[in-house]
Amino acid sequence: MAEFFVSQLDFILFFYGLAFILLGSVCLAVARAESSVIAWRLLGIFGYLHGVGEWLDLSALIFEDTPLFALMRTGVMTVSYVALFEFGRHELARLFPRMPGPWIQIPLLALPALGWCLAGTDGANVLARYALGLTGSAITSFVLFASAKAASRGERRWLYCAAASFALYGIAAGAIVPSVQGWEGDYFNYDDFTQLTHMPIQFVRGLLACFVAFSVWAYWGERLIIDIASARYSKFQRRQFSWTLAALGVILVAGWVLTQYLGDIYARNVEEESAGDLNLIFSRLSRETTVIDGMVKALADADAIVASSGQSGFSAANALLRLETEAAGANSGIILDRSGAVIASTAAGDPNGVPSFDAAPYVAEAIAGRNGYAFAAESPSAPLHYYASHPIRNRRGDVAGVAVLEKSLAGLASDLHDFDRSFALVDKDGVVLLTNRAAMQYRTLWPLPPVRSAELRQKYGALNERPVTAHEIARSSWIKFNGNRAYVERRALPHGAWTLVTWKPLQGIFASRVLGIVITLQMTILALVYLVGRERWIHDHIQLERRLELEELARNLDFRATTDPLTGLFNRRKFDRALATEIIRAQRYKLPLSLILYDIDHFKQINDAHGHKVGDNVLTALSRFVAARIRNSDLLARWGGEEFVILCPSTNGAMACQLAGNLCEAVRNLQIGDAGSVTCSFGVAQYEDGDTAETLLARADDALYAAKSNGRNTVELSIAPPVTSGPALQRVG
Repeated sequence: MAEFFVSQLDFILFFYGLAFILLGSVCLAVARAESSVIAWRLLGIFGYLHGVGEWLDLSALIFEDTPLFALMRTGVMTVSYVALFEFGRHELARLFPRMPGPWIQIPLLALPALGWCLAGTDGANVLARYALGLTGSAITSFVLFASAKAASRGERRWLYCAAASFALYGIAAGAIVPSVQGWEGDYFNYDDFTQLTHMPIQFVRGLLACFVAFSVWAYWGERLIIDIASARYSKFQRRQFSWTLAALGVILVAGWVLTQYLGDIYARNVEEESAGDLNLIFSRLSRETTVIDGMVKALADADAIVASSGQSGFSAANALLRLETEAAGANSGIILDRSGAVIASTAAGDPNGVPSFDAAPYVAEAIAGRNGYAFAAESPSAPLHYYASHPIRNRRGDVAGVAVLEKSLAGLASDLHDFDRSFALVDKDGVVLLTNRAAMQYRTLWPLPPVRSAELRQKYGALNERPVTAHEIARSSWIKFNGNRAYVERRALPHGAWTLVTWKPLQGIFASRVLGIVITLQMTILALVYLVGRERWIHDHIQLERRLELEELARNLDFRATTDPLTGLFNRRKFDRALATEIIRAQRYKLPLSLILYDIDHFKQINDAHGHKVGDNVLTALSRFVAARIRNSDLLARWGGEEFVILCPSTNGAMACQLAGNLCEAVRNLQIGDAGSVTCSFGVAQYEDGDTAETLLARADDALYAAKSNGRNTVELSIAPPVTSGPALQRVG
């Protein structure tokens, strides 16, 4: 389980950082929308900085890390915790006015500096988490918990969740710290947590970060629900939150699967390439050893050697030994008798003399009648050598001596020096004796017992006894190699206990998984943009509907205030405003203006004879009839009872009289239900200089009175008299 999570560390860091960037966005949105006592802007800055810091850790995992980059990441993390601590301090100062000011962070920031002096970047990281991360998260948790008491029920629930999440996050991020080599400042570190839970602490932090972000988001949603105060919006907002959680969950899971799929493709390619490279190295090594193996057998079976097997020496074989040694490309050839004494050697002229081979394992194997093979290095400065031995048998088949050929592998080491994949030729104890990585030369791959380490130091001299792996490499697998995960493959050589080991760091597989992470990020952004955009659209749509409803209500109120409820015509109030406006217009632009005032003749008799319902029908039908026969620019209003008035802009008295006459004749020919035919009397007045609304209406009323006095069903025009005399009337029809 732990190995699986470690292999997924890149995606864990991705959604860990994404959660905090989401938290930062939500906090800044809250800060812009409300003047709350909570300093949301500081919490938003923490979210952004911490999210970026986790993505910088992801970059270090994908690409090769450097001390400078590690220091920069620690700096970003420290600054983010400063913002978190300041958020908590600021809110505590509101609750407890005697709290220290921002200067309190100066001694706290001195602790990471001390850690850097004691243990470098890792030490600064540890003390920054202790001093700022742990305390900042604890204070923030307390502040959110205290603020929840004054919140509404819905807000309180999510503030409590956010407070609990921050408390747990403070423990996960501030108390569980990276392990520091050679320093006891990490009381409970990442390795301890992984051994206890079988999962990396980054995974737990990522889950807590997601819960913090969604708790604050849900709190913000409750705030919007209260502000909008709409049942429809409340239902949508809660459904939207569920859809957001589900959508992001599906995207992250699908992205994780895609990332793992891409990583698996890379891993398979690495394993296939590793097998091919291992075969290539084996092939190259075989070219060095197979010829020696064949030539030493041919040397031991040569007639000249076998024929002289019973003599005290093998002087007759010297020429053949030199010839075979040269043909095999070996550095030296040796013939020993059964006791292990050197009888003939191509190295006889060497100033250092001929070494003793009687104790060599490959000689003992040949004397016992078996082929012997060995890789050996006399010292760290000497090149690696390959030895092959074969028994020399007499005519009876008994072992009479041993033939040995030795070849230096310096040429192999030179050829493989620039080989792309890292490899090492190791002995049975895991000591690297041949490699194309200088830092690995004479280093032990796995831990050795102290006694065996002492023996190897006597054999090889100085060793780098810092193990590369925690255990002996038993098979090909992805393991922790030299502090980093890598694909390691180990294969035994055909002869002897030596093995060939190759490895490839995990950075490559993380780099191949970047495409899956990028696609996940893009889909997450698209989903959030759509969901947030939809929320804003619903929010604005509801607000627009409310504005339209208010406008409609205002129009309805205005309509009801200016409209006669029975006939649907404008009422007297509307007519008075229109008349005042038209008089001003007539005065300013010297335009004619006329009024037509009319009522229904003998309307009381209709009510008495047929009832008020028939009378109301007459009023309604006559109103529709007259409204259909006047201009759009004219204004028809019910003046009161059975009286009506028509305002005729840009119309002189003669034109108004003509309109009134046409209406009088048309009404005379109209049949209205049970009432039958009705007639109307009309009074017309034209606006003259000096007229007011009252005088103009009075003259129209006088004209109407004259029409009724002259027998009804007729039209009278009021002519403005000289100032010294009263109004004059003219009968039109």
